[in-house]
Amino acid sequence: MAERIATIASRVGLHARPAAIFAEAAAEQPVEVTIALEGEPAEEALDASSILALMGLGAEHGTRVVLRAEGEGAEAALEALAAVLETDHDAA
Repeated sequence: MAERIATIASRVGLHARPAAIFAEAAAEQPVEVTIALEGEPAEEALDASSILALMGLGAEHGTRVVLRAEGEGAEAALEALAAVLETDHDAA
């Protein structure tokens, strides 16, 4: 299983617009991706393509999260999604 740690860059955290952007990007990946707060067990990871799950995660600006995926294209998918999380989508 591929794993990538990313830091939430959006000033409002992973809420509303940033969550929608990330969920859409996750849904477009060729593999299923999960997300969890750093330090949480992999079994508690949530579906990265679910806006409700993302908003319920409570990830604020600066929070480190773990993305996980399995299968062909997993590494590339995680890199692409980490880039989305590490972009401030609330910047003017």
